[in-house]
Amino acid sequence: MPKRLALHELHLAAGAIADERDGWDYPVSYGDPAAEYAAVRRGVGLIDRGDLGALAVTGRDRASFLNALLSNDVKSLAAGQGARAALLDIHGKVQVILAVLAGEDEMLVLTPPGMAAPTLEALDRYLFSEKAYFKDATEEIATLVLAGPEAPALVSRLAGELPAEAPWSQLRATIDGADVRLVRGGMETGEAEIWLIARAADGARLWSMLMSGGARPVGLAAREALRIEAGTAVYGHDVDGSVLLPEIPFDDLVSYAKGCYVGQEVVIRIRDRGHVNRHLRGLLVDGAAVPASGASVYAEETEIGRVTSAAWSYGLDRPVALAFVRRQHAEPDTAVTVSLGDHRVAATVSALPFAR
Repeated sequence: MPKRLALHELHLAAGAIADERDGWDYPVSYGDPAAEYAAVRRGVGLIDRGDLGALAVTGRDRASFLNALLSNDVKSLAAGQGARAALLDIHGKVQVILAVLAGEDEMLVLTPPGMAAPTLEALDRYLFSEKAYFKDATEEIATLVLAGPEAPALVSRLAGELPAEAPWSQLRATIDGADVRLVRGGMETGEAEIWLIARAADGARLWSMLMSGGARPVGLAAREALRIEAGTAVYGHDVDGSVLLPEIPFDDLVSYAKGCYVGQEVVIRIRDRGHVNRHLRGLLVDGAAVPASGASVYAEETEIGRVTSAAWSYGLDRPVALAFVRRQHAEPDTAVTVSLGDHRVAATVSALPFAR
């Protein structure tokens, strides 16, 4: 049986059409995905990210312990700052992509759906004498995302303040008596984002308040179009344990000045003396049919890659995809074809993001 978001009934009451995706019963749309997409591009959309995992990390060594493992500099984060980072294996392959939010006495680590427990186990294997303690806090919080050019104004009206503009900056605020952590998102949608992280018990009240404030609920169909247009690679779709960090857009995931971390030697060696054999790129696909995840990509008769994610782009009015392609075919404007059932369709390699 698929998992359900804690606010599942509220989504249905708002007209959600739900379907199973990746083991979750997601609201795919609220009846008009094109309008939901437009709300994020021109107004403010509301996305329920209750599927994300969360780890609370405490103890005096929490920052130095995480810093020794993750690809980005999290030790230097002051309270109210945050960063994205990857946990790699010794071969430089991505085990998980995380967002780390630094507080006064804890660090909150957001994980992809279903990855809180595996991430906790992976981190715990490296824990010896350090004073760092982990708790799976997934069930304790609600995570809502306001996305769109009007998102900051809506949050400012409700909370009276906003976090700094740097990605993953955060502050504590109160909305109608509910304690909320306000976080600047990393533009997964390609637009301004304010994430609201609150106690699970306050999730339904906050959802209703944001809806009353003018936010339009956004389902998975529109959200996928937005994040693919933005070139946002997600773990579990575009990235897994077979992917080297330099094969994907990773500038916001890595620090070259922070010192050692697991997999660093491989990342540095690729930067200084070599290259990867494939890159994650965009594909502009001809026609009206959206390729399936895993569809093969060809240069003439040679298979050169595979699609990882695809969606109908409401902004570009055509299918778009993220795909791994061989280095020799990764330049923008390269003509390729993509398998679509028993035939192929023309496509063009694109730099990322497609749209900003």
